[in-house]
Amino acid sequence: MSQSQSIVLPRVSVEPPPPPVPIRATREPVRVALIGVGLVSRDHHEPGLRLDPRARLAAIADADAALLERRRVEWSDGEPIKTFTVERLPELFADPEIDAVVIATPNHTHKDLAIAAAQAGKHVMCEKPLGLDAHQARAMTAAAEAAGVVNMTAFTYRFAPSMRYLRHLLRNGDLGEPRHFRSQRFLDLPETSWGWRQYKATAGAGDLFDMTIHRLDFAMDLLGPLARICGAVARFAPRDRDASGNPCAPSEVDDWSALIGEFRRGAVGVWEGTTLAKGYHVGGYGHEWAEVNGSEASAVYRMHEPNTLLLGRHGGDLEPIAVPNAFLKPSGSPRDPAQGKPATVFRYDLMWEFVTAIVEGRPAVPSFRAGLNAQIVADAVLVSHQRGSWVEVEPVSLA
Repeated sequence: MSQSQSIVLPRVSVEPPPPPVPIRATREPVRVALIGVGLVSRDHHEPGLRLDPRARLAAIADADAALLERRRVEWSDGEPIKTFTVERLPELFADPEIDAVVIATPNHTHKDLAIAAAQAGKHVMCEKPLGLDAHQARAMTAAAEAAGVVNMTAFTYRFAPSMRYLRHLLRNGDLGEPRHFRSQRFLDLPETSWGWRQYKATAGAGDLFDMTIHRLDFAMDLLGPLARICGAVARFAPRDRDASGNPCAPSEVDDWSALIGEFRRGAVGVWEGTTLAKGYHVGGYGHEWAEVNGSEASAVYRMHEPNTLLLGRHGGDLEPIAVPNAFLKPSGSPRDPAQGKPATVFRYDLMWEFVTAIVEGRPAVPSFRAGLNAQIVADAVLVSHQRGSWVEVEPVSLA
């Protein structure tokens, strides 16, 4: 895909954050607050925290007072849990008995919450996307690094066992020279309202920021930074009714996204995501297929079967192989890979990494910088769609 030297492509980049301040280790137990106690905290963050003997749930906060009280009762385990309404969040950030926060709130609140937490000296993990655009993500990254706190983007799928094994095969050269990356993320969701997720002011974008951004992150983790991108988004479902049939303002964001990218190291990639793929329910997990074709072999990760990798070589077929035990979980994680639903329980290791980085006084992986780089590319997709052209991207260093 060579380009003429006479063509000047639009460019999406942000000023890199200044060098980070060194991180200091925090004593055990690490006292964590969950800000936003909806489904993602219920299904992923709280169970992961409960497994870790080095940490405990010290506080919770939410805009819904009834949900907040219900979670306090559900999650109490002998230790008192402080509760904070949204209006009292400054008290949470000032509380010396809280070491770290997890932000699982609507997208438009991420920037201010993360900056306030960092400036108060709290370690912070934030759901994706970090902000409504890369400039917000850059401000969050700069604030966290200037404060010398652990910062982490909740890119859950990096922790899937088959993704961890695929990364190992690439690093080890077992696939040969990487040539192609391919991602499909198809969901069969109802066409009713998404609430705040369907408005630009509160979500930024739809499928692109909610689902495809994960795939941008792990593609760059596997194959290195992207150089340029072209893409498109579309909206098919009006979402002008809620689940009860009551009218609401129609959706403003995409429910389909697709893009083509060129990696700086020479490989190419394609991504497609949709929430409207009828018949792709797959037990509620949806269809996920992420493939790397190398000069020697091809390998495929599938989220609904995360303990199995598909592997094939020239002249043969893709065959399922069990992920070796060493890659089923991070070293030291207390999680038992034989317990629970495989497509759910690997997500608990996200919290394990966050707490480990805090205890060891080191950067977490993936950091806010990884979230910033994914946001730079996602922003470029919107620019590409608007202009109908390729867009150059300039990621920031992860170091």
